[in-house]
Amino acid sequence: MFFIFYFLFFLTVSSMNAPDLVSVEDYLLGLQESISSSLQGEEPAASFEEDQWSYPGGGGGKTRVLRRGRIFEQAGVNFSHVVGESLPPAATAHRPELTGRSFHAVGVSLVIHPLNPHVPTAHANVRFFIAEKPDEAPVWWFGGGFDLTPFYPVHDDVVHWHRVARNACEPFGEGVYERYKKWCDEYFFIRHRNETRGVGGLFFDDLNVEGFEACFGFMRSVGDHFIPAYRPIVQRRKATPFGDRERSFQLYRRGRYVEFNLVYDRGTLFGLQSGGRTESILMSLPPVVNWQYNWQPESGSLEERLYTHYLKPRDWL
Repeated sequence: MFFIFYFLFFLTVSSMNAPDLVSVEDYLLGLQESISSSLQGEEPAASFEEDQWSYPGGGGGKTRVLRRGRIFEQAGVNFSHVVGESLPPAATAHRPELTGRSFHAVGVSLVIHPLNPHVPTAHANVRFFIAEKPDEAPVWWFGGGFDLTPFYPVHDDVVHWHRVARNACEPFGEGVYERYKKWCDEYFFIRHRNETRGVGGLFFDDLNVEGFEACFGFMRSVGDHFIPAYRPIVQRRKATPFGDRERSFQLYRRGRYVEFNLVYDRGTLFGLQSGGRTESILMSLPPVVNWQYNWQPESGSLEERLYTHYLKPRDWL
């Protein structure tokens, strides 16, 4: 009887911890729908348009983009599920044991570029990879996070953002928020500018400890907490008056966003190296941006305060 019970228990635990690609895909499609619906609820002047596309190796995706809105100059909420025979260098560079494995990569990625400079740019991504080889156990992992890029930060907004990020992590143990907040600060660091891209949030990758269900639960928590973190900030700041000065600074700072995405971002590199849909990958870039040679903020200005107070890692809580 003991051996029968143990065998049944083993089957139950094994089933719970076996990677379930279908469940992940179902969740991510629902997340794309809920996030785009929430953003649409803030935008009175434009609507999301959807493109469906196919990937040469198998699978494809749904790209949803809202453009020229009164609140959001551009917002994209993308779902993709791509299948390939081998992972590109962006995925195998730090994990050479994955070379030669076929893969499924499924995820939701979103970037929001508001029109009003007082509303921060926001980014989020949650994803699942599974890499397989005949006669070997599959290798799988989750990754993702969310981060905030303000131009005219409000301290209470930044604290709120990080408080929600901590709430997303709290059910999963002590120190989880602190670990992934630190990773976010380090990942979204523009080394050639010696500054962070924004005020951070959460970033995690290669997550496969404690079994599939625990990791999937954490990814869902991160995905589900994005709108509670971001939408209240949009609602508080979307009617703040602004002029040419604020708009000019916003466009200048958007250049940093472009620099990071094209030079450092793993997701951009993975998508381009794996032959992904270029239009969907580069949807993350802002629609309008300026660069100015050797621009410096005025002493004591709000623009200077962004550099001195916000573009460096801090314990916001």
